[in-house]
Amino acid sequence: MLAESRQLMWTLLLLFAEDVFSSKCFVDYPQQTICAVRGSPVVFFCIFNNIEKQEVKRFMWAYVKSSKCRFILTYPGNESERFEYTGDKVHNCSLKIHKVSHDDAGRYFFRYNANKGCPTKGLVLNVIDLNISVQKEAIKEGDSVNLTCKNRCDGEGGSYGYSWFKDGEAINEGPVLHLTNVSSKHSGNYTCSLKMTNGTTSGVAHVDVEYGPKNTSVLVRSSSETGSNGSIVLICCSDAHPPVENYSWFKVADGWIQKVGHQAELLPDDGGQYSCSVSNKHGSQNSKVFTLKKKNPYWTFMRYMHVIISVSVVLLLVMTSVIAVCRLTKNKMRAETEHLEEMQRTDGANRLRTEDSHQLQAVNNLKVEEATTEIIYSTIEFQKGRKRTMKQEDYENETVIYSTVRRN
Repeated sequence: MLAESRQLMWTLLLLFAEDVFSSKCFVDYPQQTICAVRGSPVVFFCIFNNIEKQEVKRFMWAYVKSSKCRFILTYPGNESERFEYTGDKVHNCSLKIHKVSHDDAGRYFFRYNANKGCPTKGLVLNVIDLNISVQKEAIKEGDSVNLTCKNRCDGEGGSYGYSWFKDGEAINEGPVLHLTNVSSKHSGNYTCSLKMTNGTTSGVAHVDVEYGPKNTSVLVRSSSETGSNGSIVLICCSDAHPPVENYSWFKVADGWIQKVGHQAELLPDDGGQYSCSVSNKHGSQNSKVFTLKKKNPYWTFMRYMHVIISVSVVLLLVMTSVIAVCRLTKNKMRAETEHLEEMQRTDGANRLRTEDSHQLQAVNNLKVEEATTEIIYSTIEFQKGRKRTMKQEDYENETVIYSTVRRN
């Protein structure tokens, strides 16, 4: 529809071009102000006269923002992927911008053949974002909610088409998304965009459906699983949003109902029938009655086994530590004794070597003396009044000399 209306506008402009081109130099913009959605393409419709039938040798589109001007397209000259000249060199000077951004907002004007004296009022471009408005802030299960895609560029007629997405997946089309009898499955992130136009996605609208407690039940667990002493723990479980705010435990005994707790977990003193009740700001719910057998032998056995195992582990660790210390001490004493004995053996060996050296020296000395000493045996006789000749006797031992000495 939008494309058809633009084509009709351009056709009408061409039909009345002769009436418009009354001056020598003329440039006109049918839309003085243009509004575009961020990410969408936009076309600036523009017409100019060339009444003197001069050849259009050069033209340009310029952009002005904050008193700063820059040329975005010139012919001949620069080309751009985002800025496309869709006109001609006769009357049409239209410009198309692909995927406009907020930086593109500002005033634009067209000139050709450097027409210095021609008025160039230009046109103004505004760039906006799509927004989503939610009918309700707090959404409860069972409510009906409308989400509207807001586009300030679109008039009351709603010429734009829209697409809706939930968590990135397309779910519906149209400017308004109707959610009826909502539940937790409707919770998520919703966005809208211009139909068949990529890059025009709106901001995220988060839908959070709240509900009262449901699926409330009692769960049985051994406290040993949570690091306690092995007794039984009753846990009250429930699905609620916002989470459960209040817990209540009840015990049925002899036809009477007693309140025995107000936490999510309960450590029962003995067997019996138990139930829990939960609530949040949207409602409350009770669990079914749970029967706990009194003095369950299995849990009693498990509790004692837990204690026995714990004590055994502690004793084993203590005994292991004592044995390790004793072994270390014994090994240390053994090492010291062996070191002392080694030192004693070393000292004894040194003394023996010294004594052997002395004895060997003495024997050597004795042998030297025996080798160098000559033994001489002599007989001396003292006689009176007679003469006696001296007779020397030789023996087999040649090293011994016997002599007789006589005194006058």
